Amino acid sequence: MQVGVGSRNPVKLAATRQAFDSIAAPAAIVAVDADSGVSEQPLGDEETIRGAKNRARAAAEGYDIGIGIEGGVADGPDGSYLIMWAAATDGARMDIGGGPRVRLPERLGTQVRAGRELGPLMDELVGQSDVARNDGAAGTLTGGIIDRESALRHAVAGALGPFVTAFYDDAPQ
Repeated sequence: MQVGVGSRNPVKLAATRQAFDSIAAPAAIVAVDADSGVSEQPLGDEETIRGAKNRARAAAEGYDIGIGIEGGVADGPDGSYLIMWAAATDGARMDIGGGPRVRLPERLGTQVRAGRELGPLMDELVGQSDVARNDGAAGTLTGGIIDRESALRHAVAGALGPFVTAFYDDAPQ
């Protein structure tokens, strides 16, 4: 199976590889340049899902399945939350899956709502660059209990459910 992933981020590629490995589906994972079509810092579930779907559609061109992964920030019960969504499509069907939600410290949530991107804010918080290509905000904010790769793997797995089981006859388009 040939799988296009709408990103060159090594963490997103590894998360997709792990999801396919866990279902014992031999897959060639290929990075594909894919524009999300949403803002650099998606806000809310709707915009984040739209970005994942756009990336999946673009990544599916020429592949058996396309995977799109998008992280965002959404308001929640006690502030702002890091959210992550994945989409999978074979060109005919499309489905989504979500990763964990991790509450952001108020100072980060305030700055994101004011227009800053979470990635650079996390770099500043920990004093290093490319946090998003390593443990990510999820790993940093949970003290390593989860990391970005495992969080995204769960989102991809959720999106793949209708493609790998016979339990769905109502997969959304």
